[in-house]
Amino acid sequence: MKKDIILAGVGGQGILSIAAIIGTAALSKGLYLKQAEVHGMSQRGGDVQSNLRISDREIASDLIPMGKADMIISVEPMESLRYLPMLSTDGWLVTNTKPFVNIKNYPEMDKLMTEIEKLPKQIAIDADEIARQLGSPKSANMVILGAASPFLDIEYGLLQDAIRGIFLKKGEDVVKVNLDALEAGRKLALNRLN
Repeated sequence: MKKDIILAGVGGQGILSIAAIIGTAALSKGLYLKQAEVHGMSQRGGDVQSNLRISDREIASDLIPMGKADMIISVEPMESLRYLPMLSTDGWLVTNTKPFVNIKNYPEMDKLMTEIEKLPKQIAIDADEIARQLGSPKSANMVILGAASPFLDIEYGLLQDAIRGIFLKKGEDVVKVNLDALEAGRKLALNRLN
């Protein structure tokens, strides 16, 4: 088992929380893990990217080679396209469709979506709207993680356990909101696969 994952977004969108949950789940399964974080301006609005490598064998490098990522998990559509050259030809893109417009010349959404929809293996959802409907706008990152969960080769229950472990100190309500968001994203992805 080997998964090379690019996590992409902008500061404040919860990319590092996604990485922590996947990493915690992978380690609890006894897998090897290497992670390299690349921060632009990590405060709200700057791009954030992380290489996450998971395997049942030791991993030599923490960086994913060009064109070898099995998946891009992105909480921002433009950022998902920024890392497409990293994606393998049979890799999955899971992305939020809600833009975080942080630059003056942000591309037109229809052009972004046209590029995303060209990919044969993609799940593109408005995670912000789903999180808002659940009553927790800050949990859009968990919606995206849920949508990516069918492609991670990590048992769903381990991701749920990782959320419980990571968010428990913030209270049961926060745990529940994040688990609900994870489940909503997973259901959407599974429905699109059928």
